[in-house]
Amino acid sequence: MTVTGPDFIALQVRDLDAAAAFYETSLGLNRAPVAPPGAVVFATGTIPFAVREPLPGVDLAQASPRPGFGVALWLKCESAPELHVRLRAAGTPIVADPAPGPFGVAFTFLDPDGYAITVHDG
Repeated sequence: MTVTGPDFIALQVRDLDAAAAFYETSLGLNRAPVAPPGAVVFATGTIPFAVREPLPGVDLAQASPRPGFGVALWLKCESAPELHVRLRAAGTPIVADPAPGPFGVAFTFLDPDGYAITVHDG
């Protein structure tokens, strides 16, 4: 038996409605028609992506220095520089400005829960 790779990614968030609104309005993701209770799943083109309420035993208030520290989550978009301008104008914290990389132009921002998300356009 072999693992074939990622099949579903979900971030546990403090405020499901706020997180879902951020990913919809700031990144342009659309909700999938079906989602499990306590989650908002987005209709992404590759691997399904969701935000969800914390699972039992997860205390995001204790996450130090921030949730997901040490995990690299990359999302693909049409134009990283254009998204960077939009997020910066909206006051989204940017932790790495756009720069050329192995997957095209990429930059990293913090979502409302403090997850570091890298976006690339290659």
